[in-house]
Amino acid sequence: MNQTEPTAPDAIRPPVVTVIQHNADVPLDRFADWLGDVEVVVVRAFAGDAVPAEVSTDGLIVLGGHMNAHADAVAPWLPATRALLVAAVAARVPTLGICLGAQLLATACGGHVQVAAPPGREAQIVDVRWRAEAASDPVLAKVAAGGRSAPLPSMHADAIVDLPPGAVWLGSSAMYPYQAFRLGTAWGLQFHPEASEDTLRGWADGYDDVDSVALMGAFSLRAAEIEAAGQAIASGFADVVRRAAGAAERV
Repeated sequence: MNQTEPTAPDAIRPPVVTVIQHNADVPLDRFADWLGDVEVVVVRAFAGDAVPAEVSTDGLIVLGGHMNAHADAVAPWLPATRALLVAAVAARVPTLGICLGAQLLATACGGHVQVAAPPGREAQIVDVRWRAEAASDPVLAKVAAGGRSAPLPSMHADAIVDLPPGAVWLGSSAMYPYQAFRLGTAWGLQFHPEASEDTLRGWADGYDDVDSVALMGAFSLRAAEIEAAGQAIASGFADVVRRAAGAAERV
């Protein structure tokens, strides 16, 4: 009886995420490793890379930046970034906006951001308090399972003051209420789960109104907790991207 050698299954491609970077010193940072097998394509908008009109990869990350969400004259790629976020939400592409990225997501989808918000700059290790909705959230459930709050780096003076219509509020801090939200398959995080100690120190040293010594002392004191929280968030987002990529492969 003749036997046929089994055919090897087609190689499964790793999921790919597009990353929009606004400043050279605001990189993907520790998420580059924490996303695991997810590959990244970095669009260095600050260096002249064109922001795509639509997301052709399995996910999208829009990083933070030193400009505000309305500073189109300073960063002429911001209108294209806002349009890309609207397109990603409409297409249900897994999307993560971090700090400025969260503010761009909010404004692009009908929310509001206040520049130089009255409470002032939130430059600290914030205890992000998880709302009940975070416990079942696809991205934040892992970090929320670790406790009612988690310490995470923060560095912003502008703030989301109204969430987009239909958004789910997921986390807050003592200083600013809208620290985390979800809109369909897009997440906005006002804090910086990706930031390493060196990156945070570089930002702190660049602002006259930030006590770098105090901030970095707080980071060192809670470094293990900060790392665990950041890894949990990166892992949660990577899981969402993998599931989306797998679903696309099966279609």
